Amino acid sequence: MWNSLVSVAKETYSASLCEGMVPRPLMMPLVRGELVGLIWVRPLRVGQDSLAGIAELANIAAAAGADEVVLAWETHDVATACELPIVGPAPCLNMVLATRDGHVLHQFPYTEQLLSRSPEGWASVAPDWRPAPAPQPGGELVPPIQTAVNYAFTPIELDHPDPFGVTVVLMEEDGYRISLTEAFGR
Repeated sequence: MWNSLVSVAKETYSASLCEGMVPRPLMMPLVRGELVGLIWVRPLRVGQDSLAGIAELANIAAAAGADEVVLAWETHDVATACELPIVGPAPCLNMVLATRDGHVLHQFPYTEQLLSRSPEGWASVAPDWRPAPAPQPGGELVPPIQTAVNYAFTPIELDHPDPFGVTVVLMEEDGYRISLTEAFGR
């Protein structure tokens, strides 16, 4: 399953970079080895809103009772949005595989090959994936990602007959893009 999730993340990043944008941070919760779906962070404002918006990705995982989560983000993009120093390789697709017992950080650095530039100055690039460093058990995570990992395994207590469904609806209303798998669809 891990290799499939890495492949999906790399394909998504490649397609988005070719269109001139970096994909938003993404969470992929799993329950008993089954993918719940893909959750992309809502549009964010620089600063505290970005910190909160990324951390809130944990809500779907918590509502689903996830036993594993995978988060994907770009080093420079999250550092800029959250006004944090750049830690680690950049540009780099980062992915963390986390359970209640810990996490492993995987980094996929790349260089950007310019494909074109729009009249407005937007660059369309193709990632040239570089060799990945060894996975880092317990590797340092930027604060909003660490918070999302921490809260992903904290049960959500909602006085509602369908806490998962209501969480999905509320997050969609807040602007999160959610694509659930068939097993978890409403």
